[in-house]
Amino acid sequence: MKKNAIQLGLAITIGSFLMVSCDSDDDTVEMDQQDEQQVQLFASNNSNGNVTVYDMTSGEVSTLTTTSTAAEGIYYDDDTDEIIQASRSSNQLNAFADVSTFLVDATITASISSSADLESPRDIAVDDDYIVVADNADVDGNADTPDGRLFIYTRSNGEISLRNVVTTDFALWGIEIVGDDLYAVVDKTNELAVYTDFVATNTTTTAISASKRIAIEGIVRTHGLAYDNGTMILTDVGDAASDSDGAFHIISDFDSKFGAVANGETMVVANNQIRVAGASTFLGNPVAAEYDADSKMVFIAEAANGGGRVLAFSNANAGGDIAPSVNNSLASASSLYFYSSK
Repeated sequence: MKKNAIQLGLAITIGSFLMVSCDSDDDTVEMDQQDEQQVQLFASNNSNGNVTVYDMTSGEVSTLTTTSTAAEGIYYDDDTDEIIQASRSSNQLNAFADVSTFLVDATITASISSSADLESPRDIAVDDDYIVVADNADVDGNADTPDGRLFIYTRSNGEISLRNVVTTDFALWGIEIVGDDLYAVVDKTNELAVYTDFVATNTTTTAISASKRIAIEGIVRTHGLAYDNGTMILTDVGDAASDSDGAFHIISDFDSKFGAVANGETMVVANNQIRVAGASTFLGNPVAAEYDADSKMVFIAEAANGGGRVLAFSNANAGGDIAPSVNNSLASASSLYFYSSK
């Protein structure tokens, strides 16, 4: 999730960004240049592995061509001006330097790459100099015993090095670091797990169990998650074979609501969650999300509906069958990262 909060000026800028018609299949974003701050949405996909950059300040959309043919998991580090992306085609992490110099379409080459340790990367989360990758490959080869792996890398001295790997007792997809804790989607279920003090506690290659794991009422199958300033977004892909039954849930005051549910119990919908779903949403398989608390904007990477879309909802708190404010085509969209310089 983004490091910096959006100020009032961005709310005005996003107002222009949202004027793009929801039924347009154009992959450009039309908006007025009303603020000099950097506001960008980075997207990966599993169609060609390139990085799509939506610049909400200038209105430009850039495609950064990589050597990957499929990618899932993306992060922008403003301190180093680097994009970090997990490549599903080469099974490694790639870091691309000097991103801000690429103002238009360009071919980029990784300045740093990890060893090819991964098997099926799905999401990444960054905690200072640590990069955590969720991998959903079947570890023991037995489909009846769900498992996954969390690869923990260190980034230092111009290298990305694997520190250790932990095996989980459930299949993984989306992950999110909040403070020192790692939240993880329990794939193929409606559950959410947390590992407290994750990076500091889990320093060896071993098998671990979550500190806490709860069910989220109303969700069929969780996939993506995003957290900002006390609000958690969880996506629901429903039936993975359907491209029209997706949804996402908004859980405000998440920390206290999650804390109030006992391990193994269920967070009920009533008074706890807002659900967005229906034909008008264009949600089928929403595999990833981003959220900005100041503008209350929900961004979704939709993998299936229409072949793939990047959606934005400015009015998500209304819940129900609402149309997105922004609807841009992106084949097999897989992951997002939202960044604001202020």
